[in-house]
Amino acid sequence: MADDLLLLRARELWAELAGAPVEFCPPAPSGGAKVVVAPGSQLCPPSWTGFVRIGDAALVTAPSVQAARMVDDATKKMTHEEVVDIARLRAVLPVLDVLGPASLFYLGREDFLPAHGGTDVEQLPIGDRGLAALLALAGEEEAGESGLEDISSPAFCLRRGDAVVAAAGYRSWPQSVAHLSVLVSPHYRGRRLARAVASAAVAHALGAGLLPQWRARLQPSQRVAGALGFHELGAQLSVRLGDVPLGRHGNDAGQRRGSPADCAAIGQSLRVW
Repeated sequence: MADDLLLLRARELWAELAGAPVEFCPPAPSGGAKVVVAPGSQLCPPSWTGFVRIGDAALVTAPSVQAARMVDDATKKMTHEEVVDIARLRAVLPVLDVLGPASLFYLGREDFLPAHGGTDVEQLPIGDRGLAALLALAGEEEAGESGLEDISSPAFCLRRGDAVVAAAGYRSWPQSVAHLSVLVSPHYRGRRLARAVASAAVAHALGAGLLPQWRARLQPSQRVAGALGFHELGAQLSVRLGDVPLGRHGNDAGQRRGSPADCAAIGQSLRVW
């Protein structure tokens, strides 16, 4: 699958997750991103602002008209890469909290580089005791970041003795996307076990006609994606912004969330390429 087709499918996914009518478009010479009001956006937690770049175009979902205007003002002169640069955003926006950034990787069938390594990967249901023990050993933070508890596929696992030491799977996302999750026991990292279990999960997803997506914040995870043939096509992050200065746009508190008419209007006026 050519990169342009991967880009198209990835953009269709994130446009749907935006929760508002929006499309990725080529950037204007002045830079910026397309900013829309989308209180129900799945790009970020509720009341947060979501930023995503796919290729040379970016879009942003904001929880209110005021937040959208503030973000649009701040990002007009940014390149599409700067829109997902948290240091750059902190310099121009009142950022209180951030999730990410994470790189986004995608894989076409013809680019897949299986990694078997002579290991015996087995399939387990997500409720398996051995898998639960791996999640507990990794700790709440790492287990949560892996997303392994949320997979809809079987778990593809490796054992050492009776213990499950590595597992991977995927969750079905919109637009026929398979969002990959991988977790390795802290005591067995650096042995290429992640490649083996992730390879099995990717093969399963491709066999089901799905587009594998790999979201990686840390470099070791990014290296595994590259080893399997994934292409890095973008990045995504979420930020929680501080109070929007209402006076600068003449809006009152009653308009903070934005009526449907407000959202439609701002969605048109903030289309910046």
